[in-house]
Amino acid sequence: MMQQQQQTGDGLPDLAQLQSTMHAIELACSSIQMHINPAAAEATILSLNQSSQPYKACQFILGKCAAVVVDFYLVEENSQMGMAKFQAAAAIRDAAIREWSLLTSDDKRSLISFCLCYVMQHAGSPEVYVLAKVSSVAAQLMKRGWIDFTAAEKETFFYQINQAILGIHGVDVQFSGVNFLESLVSEFSPSTSTAMGLPREFHEQCRMLLEKDYVKTFYCWAQNAAVSVTRRITDSNTEVPEVKVCTAALRLMLQILNWDFRYNTTGTKGGRNAFSPGVRVHSSPKKSDCTIVQPGPAWHDVLISSGHVGWLLGLYATLREKFSHGGYWLDCPLAVSARKLIIQFCSLTGTIFLSVTVLTKELVDKSSLFFPAKEWTDQLIDMLSILLNSADGKMQEHHLLQLLSGIIQWIDPPDAVSQAIEDGKSESELLDGCRALLSIATVTNPIVLDNLLKSIRPFGTLAFLSTLMCQVVKVLLTKNCEEGTWSWEARDILLDTWTILLVDSTGGTVLLPPEGINAAANLFALIVDSELKVASASAMSGDDDADDLYYLQASIIAMDERLSSYAFIARAAIDVAIPLLTSQFSERFAMLHQGRGIVDPTRTLEELYSLLLITGHVLADEGEGETPLVPNTIQTHFLDTVEADNHPVVVLSISIIKFAQQSLDPEMRASVFSPRLMEAVIWFLARWSRTFLLSEEIRDSTLNSGYQQQQQHSKKALLNFFGENYQGKFVLDIIVRISVTTLLSYPGEKDLQELTCSKLLHALVRRKNICGQLVHLDSWRELANAFANEQTFFVLNSSNQRSLAQTLVLSASGMGNSGASNQYVRNLMGHMTKYLVELSNKRDLKNVAQQPDVILQVSILLERLRGAASASEPRTQRALYEMGLSVMNPILVLLEVYKHESAVVYLLLKFVVDLVDGQILYLESQETAVVVDFCMRLLQLYSSHNIGKISLSLSSSLLSEAETEQYKDLRALLQLLSSLCSKDLVDFSSDSIETQGTNISEVVYFGLHMVTPLISLDLLKYPKLCHDYFSLLSHLLEVYPETVAQLNKEAFGRVLGTLDFGLRHQDTEVVNMCLSALKALASYHYKETGAGKTGLGSHASGVEDSSGNMQEGILSRFLQLLMQLLLFEDYSPDLVGPAADALFPLILCEQVLYQKLASELIERQTNPTLRSRMASALQSLTSANQLSSALDRMNYQRFRKNMNNFLIEVRGFLRTM
Repeated sequence: MMQQQQQTGDGLPDLAQLQSTMHAIELACSSIQMHINPAAAEATILSLNQSSQPYKACQFILGKCAAVVVDFYLVEENSQMGMAKFQAAAAIRDAAIREWSLLTSDDKRSLISFCLCYVMQHAGSPEVYVLAKVSSVAAQLMKRGWIDFTAAEKETFFYQINQAILGIHGVDVQFSGVNFLESLVSEFSPSTSTAMGLPREFHEQCRMLLEKDYVKTFYCWAQNAAVSVTRRITDSNTEVPEVKVCTAALRLMLQILNWDFRYNTTGTKGGRNAFSPGVRVHSSPKKSDCTIVQPGPAWHDVLISSGHVGWLLGLYATLREKFSHGGYWLDCPLAVSARKLIIQFCSLTGTIFLSVTVLTKELVDKSSLFFPAKEWTDQLIDMLSILLNSADGKMQEHHLLQLLSGIIQWIDPPDAVSQAIEDGKSESELLDGCRALLSIATVTNPIVLDNLLKSIRPFGTLAFLSTLMCQVVKVLLTKNCEEGTWSWEARDILLDTWTILLVDSTGGTVLLPPEGINAAANLFALIVDSELKVASASAMSGDDDADDLYYLQASIIAMDERLSSYAFIARAAIDVAIPLLTSQFSERFAMLHQGRGIVDPTRTLEELYSLLLITGHVLADEGEGETPLVPNTIQTHFLDTVEADNHPVVVLSISIIKFAQQSLDPEMRASVFSPRLMEAVIWFLARWSRTFLLSEEIRDSTLNSGYQQQQQHSKKALLNFFGENYQGKFVLDIIVRISVTTLLSYPGEKDLQELTCSKLLHALVRRKNICGQLVHLDSWRELANAFANEQTFFVLNSSNQRSLAQTLVLSASGMGNSGASNQYVRNLMGHMTKYLVELSNKRDLKNVAQQPDVILQVSILLERLRGAASASEPRTQRALYEMGLSVMNPILVLLEVYKHESAVVYLLLKFVVDLVDGQILYLESQETAVVVDFCMRLLQLYSSHNIGKISLSLSSSLLSEAETEQYKDLRALLQLLSSLCSKDLVDFSSDSIETQGTNISEVVYFGLHMVTPLISLDLLKYPKLCHDYFSLLSHLLEVYPETVAQLNKEAFGRVLGTLDFGLRHQDTEVVNMCLSALKALASYHYKETGAGKTGLGSHASGVEDSSGNMQEGILSRFLQLLMQLLLFEDYSPDLVGPAADALFPLILCEQVLYQKLASELIERQTNPTLRSRMASALQSLTSANQLSSALDRMNYQRFRKNMNNFLIEVRGFLRTM
């Protein structure tokens, strides 16, 4: 540690000591830069940071400051090394935050004043990083004392800063003042604040106070600073120093508009209301960021009525025209900052536009004075609300039009702008123009947006948006642009703009005005044309061209976001899009047949691949996790269609299905249907069938208008065509046959087979009405029979085996009754279980089992059993239980035989996990006893062989990928125990498991005792295993705390050790689970002992070890551990609340120990003032806010509040000791 600073007789530090400290830090910094003994150098710097009150030494290193007496001997010298100054500033920050409670009010103010004074007096220094560091330190110290400082003290600081920003002391000081405010705002914003070891509530309170009292003021200061230097900048033909002031001011204004506004001028919580007028909300994914700005009505005078927007646009336009010949100007900091601020103004919305909410509230408060009758008051308010809403809308429209008038110059005409970029001009202005359009689209609707441009151009905004994107797409097409280029980025931003315009809050498509529909139609036509051209080009590209066309070769999933945006555009012009896609398909189908055997079809096949993906997105939504409905635009269009056969969507769908059907012909399959094309076919059929095939969406309903009747008739015609009574069964049969052919005719194509099993076939069995048709199809019965009794499908990999088995079992729900469904499952799985039973009974099993073909067959059957077990439903539960019951003994036999085959062992364990997870909730008491007994035997057998026991300390080869997979066995066992636990939470059986004498908690703890010896602390470093273990442990200790008292000393010690490990884990979720467990244990013990029971017994009071020494109990141990953690260690602020919840019952259980710990904390304070503060803080911790000893929700909340106040009060000075 750095030596304690020596004091002279008058209390000032010794000059020689100060110089020695400075030279030591300079030498250390030089050593680090020269890579000479860096460890020793870092230790020297660390000693300064950790030393007690190093402020004078640090100020000496930084140098003399006129506002603070640090030149004790009128010394002019200070360090000439920038890095040493940087480290000195860092040491001031660390020490002050750590020792804050020890400092007097004068000391705190002095440190802040010194930092501010240093920044201002050295404003022209070339050591920018030192100034930035000192400015950051001043901001952090100001925040640390924000709640304690009086309004007068704050005003004193800000008076000096405001004087600097006014430019009274020169441009450099003005720049430094603005930069300081930027540091301060950043520090008060939760997303960019610096950790101080304080509860999150402290940061939130500081944020709230700054927003209420100063954020608007800071904005005005920045605004005035920028305005004050504008004339100097615009009049000069070269860059002047004022440019950096203006740039910094614009950057600060942008930062403030990015603030998360939550409180209005009345102090009530406003928050960001996503459903307020003008704000559009949708769940579609977007790549581009767009922050909505809603500062409230108090900001109206500053941002709207002041002419601030006009000034900003005028400044940018003037400088843009003045420096138009210098291409570099568009990317200079001033231009970039100005454009960013303009974009942010485009996102301005809410009550700032003459708030209806605030004015209406005032009317409600005052109207009763003039209108006694309530109905009169209501009518008046409704009338005025309509008028004010109209005024609000017009004011926001005027605001957006003003912005758009300036922005349009950046991006119009699109062809000329893009050509200039290709000729070398910067693309930044065009991209920012696209971002501005996105922001405007976010806060308005298509009709308002379209009308904005019509007042200044002969076309609407939607038409321009279409033209702009068409130009960007053309550049992408002609230049083969790679990801990361300007055209790629512009396309993504513009697609996001269309998406946010076209998608409403429910996910439906918004209707456009007629001109907008034409614009969307033209754009979609160009998109289709460009995608087909790129697809065609990619088909003929060689390896050298592959990178240029990478984006087309991406997987379906990778392309999904872009294709979804295409679909929204197509649906906006659905009357044009569907016929266009139909004609494109027809042309390519014709080309394939006409050129068959003559012309290379590769180009056409790639084009079909692209068309299938686009069409699938246009016709149907993904609907992951739910049944997607027919898109609203398809429902509300094509109303004049009388015959279902002529419905455009039917015509398009049938043409694709008939094309896909040709893949059943071996000759066509070989010549046309490549694996890549089949992927698109299978993907399309899966997506399309979820929406249109045998749909249950049509319901009888009362319709109130002729339009609704016509709309419903069109929808019925569409869905009935693919319904049960028309073409539905026929199409379903085709899809099944295509699926079977795909699985068998494309060996080795894992992606294609996975799409077929997990997407297409699984989609078919999601609805019971489709299952009812499936099980009666010959094609489905043939599939099930081949899967059950033949080895035809052994070509599939393990995950597809599992998926196919799950799908076939799920289809059993389509049988007429439960008996038939169970018999269906027995027939499906009987042959497989029979094989495993027979294999396990072979006398020479040990020899036979090791044969490669037998291992393969066992692995495949286990995967199928897993799939079947995971498909458990009430309707088929009986058959699946019988399946599991029949292989319980074979499973144990195979576990013994394959104990050295880790892959097979893992499959055995996972099957049991899936079986128990699917069955345990439905089992009657006797059946539960059988399953529990089986699990006990399985655990015993696994433990006896020590299978999966891994220790990093014994096996360095575990670091290899192959051996690290072994830990999955332990994860499977933990998942098995968790599944058993669920029986006590949810139980659908008709009797209680206690009737058979089965105690789930005992079984699970027994299993935990067997598993924990196999889990080392090294293994808990693996995130997934660690999470599963502590999730199970937390659940057990919360649900079965009474069982802890029954554990033996050794088992309890292991649980204790892992809890101790978990509390020190870096993952806050793991720590949270451990804290929840401690809370449950302590609460249980407190309540039990309060009722005169033993609670945790000896585990709470402590026991003697083998040497006769008394070991502390679990509660006392963790009380001390939590106190140590909260008071002296680093942790996430998010853990303060959960830790307080655990500490509260621990204190109630161990009050004597707590009083002892509290006394020790008090006695450690040698300073009488600090001793008094500590005693008072400890008293308030357990008594303030009417805290009582009842463990109810209210008291937990009170203790949390007390803990936050306690930590703010004492944590700083405790950590200095």
